[in-house]
Amino acid sequence: MKITATIIAFNEERNIARAIESLRCCDEIVVVDSGSADRTVEVATQLGARVVESVWPGYANQKNRAAECAANDWILSLDADEALSESLEGEIWTLKKTGPEYDAYTMPRMAQYLGRWILHSGWYPDRKIRLYDRRKARWEGDYVHESVRVDGRVGELDSNLLHFTCDSLSEHLKTLDRYTTLAAEEIVARGAMPPIHRLVLDPPWTFLRTYFLQRGFLDGVEGLAIAYMAAFYTFLKYAKARMMGGT
Repeated sequence: MKITATIIAFNEERNIARAIESLRCCDEIVVVDSGSADRTVEVATQLGARVVESVWPGYANQKNRAAECAANDWILSLDADEALSESLEGEIWTLKKTGPEYDAYTMPRMAQYLGRWILHSGWYPDRKIRLYDRRKARWEGDYVHESVRVDGRVGELDSNLLHFTCDSLSEHLKTLDRYTTLAAEEIVARGAMPPIHRLVLDPPWTFLRTYFLQRGFLDGVEGLAIAYMAAFYTFLKYAKARMMGGT
């Protein structure tokens, strides 16, 4: 079982080294870069990754492009702000020795937010399919929240994929602005324009669900920030969709 790790990147100089250095269990590392203006390509090349330049076609298409560039059929797909934990790396080493029993594997993803590991707030375990046989699976999703669709059996790995999210609220707001625009475009494309009452009711419900039902209060002040940002995300994507749709 040989594995190619794939990473899509754009101006990820801050993160790319950490991601690549966690991938010792992989036989090849492919970074697909969409025109970075910083040292992303230089750092990735110095660390032994094969860098492929590609214009940006969207998240799912770019990740499928990365898989197509791989020398091996088994793909371990990471975002540039992610890294394997040591225990997850060990699990993958074991899997390589014993051979796969499934066509794809999920793994729990644990996020670090404002310097704190988040274990509630709907953010954990956040299982994702990231290790898969490209002959049986591919990425889908035209806008945001892309995911792997598998034509086969899916197994589970136990150890955490580490996700290094925002270091500041300002960074979170910038990310939120970008993703709510994509989410709004998806809503408009589907023709599912949200009625005005959803702008009024859904944001507070999102806050209550995140902070209380999903126990965000156990994540301290960071959990409170996550709940407020989740509510703001809900409001912004609906408001932008209505503005794009001319209502």
